Amino acid sequence: MPAWIRLLREVEILADASVDRALQDVPCLSLDEVQQRPVTFHTPAFRHYYSEELPSARGHWPALSITGPDCRLQCDHCKGGVLGNMIPVTTPAVLRQRVEQLVAQGMEGFLLTGGSNLRNEVEYGPFWPVVADLKREFPHLQIACHTALMDADGVACMAQAGIDIAMLDVIGARDTIRQVYHLKREVDDFEATLARLVASPMRVVPHIVLGLHYGYLLGEWRALEIVARHRPDALVLVVAMPVFASAIRPFRVPGHAVIGRFFHAARRRLPTLPLMLGCARPPGLARTHIDALAVMTGFDGIAQPAEGVVELAARAGRPVRVAASCCSSPLPVATTGEVLTLPDILACRTAPSSPAGTEVRVAVPSLRGIVA
Repeated sequence: MPAWIRLLREVEILADASVDRALQDVPCLSLDEVQQRPVTFHTPAFRHYYSEELPSARGHWPALSITGPDCRLQCDHCKGGVLGNMIPVTTPAVLRQRVEQLVAQGMEGFLLTGGSNLRNEVEYGPFWPVVADLKREFPHLQIACHTALMDADGVACMAQAGIDIAMLDVIGARDTIRQVYHLKREVDDFEATLARLVASPMRVVPHIVLGLHYGYLLGEWRALEIVARHRPDALVLVVAMPVFASAIRPFRVPGHAVIGRFFHAARRRLPTLPLMLGCARPPGLARTHIDALAVMTGFDGIAQPAEGVVELAARAGRPVRVAASCCSSPLPVATTGEVLTLPDILACRTAPSSPAGTEVRVAVPSLRGIVA
């Protein structure tokens, strides 16, 4: 740990925030274990993102919701808030139109999702024929899809439509399913869906939400074991965000110490599986702590990193790459873009402001013109 403390103090942004003191007792990998392990920083267009550390990289991975902002389930951690910033595609015809427009603007892939019904199922059925048509028309297009719970027929329809990446939130506690999701389903239902997905030809990237039980870790350890049993293509960890919760059932921000212990345990439990930190996590100093811990515990990918974290990875000897895609995408980490050196990263931070109409920093392109 002393080596990490030294590196944290060398990154001015992190030193100013006293990140070294906050993380000094949190378990992490040694520098020898993470050096030369590539890390890719992902910049999808799910929401606005700006960084002073990364060179120009337009995000071409927007999120599309087949229900717009609506979700019948109204889980306590989200209340449908996550859907509000997505592009609404509430009919198959609108989905086709929006995708064709976005491809013309350079889109390389997208996330297809939507609000759940009262059984935690997203009703994709009417959309699959259009998805299949789009995959035939644009075979290069990578489509990721949040599955929610699915039976065998649902998984088969998704695969036949040409979905490339299937993503499922794995919940490991019955109390969380009942109290947070308001569902009369069991942990076994989530494991059964994961098993069906892994048996399909799709790339499968489950997610575990840390702090899903009102900011406390409850079923995450069991969820990790479920993932380990089924060996998907990658695992994404995210952290519950209190911003969407109601005042009646508020969420706390999980402490960085417990998050760090889980990160470390996940890396040890799944040493060869690509381990990613997804977009969803609390803002501010909590995000800085979380992102630094992801670098220190050997994560293979981090979406929309906090300031100072890219520099930390470079100072730790980790080859740094940037990908304007979802962190669940199948791009091989070893070949995702050019390696950025520490001088490259520092030069981005000190680069002069760009002339009008150009970019020198990561900035998600505006999608508002095609949403209306």
